[in-house]
Amino acid sequence: VQLQASGGGLVQAGGSLRLSCAASQTIHSSIVMSWYRQAPGKQREFVASIRSGRDPNYADSVQGRFTISRDNAKNTLYLLMNSLKPDDTAVYYCKTNYRSADYWGQGTLVTVSS
Repeated sequence: VQLQASGGGLVQAGGSLRLSCAASQTIHSSIVMSWYRQAPGKQREFVASIRSGRDPNYADSVQGRFTISRDNAKNTLYLLMNSLKPDDTAVYYCKTNYRSADYWGQGTLVTVSS
């Protein structure tokens, strides 16, 4: 499975961005897909995850501002980020677990200016 993340960029605080993550093959909706991020000098951290039949999960730091979704017909995962803060600056990675192996996208950089 190959994951291609896109949609990052430079945005002012309070602005919005939508990240996309395209999978190279169909990933069943029952399989968890997630977003993580890694800020400069920090460890990679969980942002959000989604799977069919369950409510999405969010990190406390993004709850109420970010929305994760997926379009199974397009094999694409999304992350809509609103009310962005400088602390959201990071490289954002998508991830899935397929046949007991973790697959990561290459990351897309989000920079939020104050």
